[in-house]
Amino acid sequence: MSKSRLGIVAGRPSATKAGPTLSDLAERTDTVRVNFELDRIEHTKLKIHAARTGRSVSDILREMVASIDDMS
Repeated sequence: MSKSRLGIVAGRPSATKAGPTLSDLAERTDTVRVNFELDRIEHTKLKIHAARTGRSVSDILREMVASIDDMS
């Protein structure tokens, strides 16, 4: 029995996306990826804080950076 008879179709599910998502509609700006190390205890503390506040780690760190006063 061939796969086409089973109704299985090859391809990426994301290629048949229904429509734009919220992130597709957001204003795009140039971004830079940041990568740094934390010790395990600091990472756990950050993840717990994110879970308790219902935010992502990325959102928390973006808010912290945004709160830094301009040093010019």
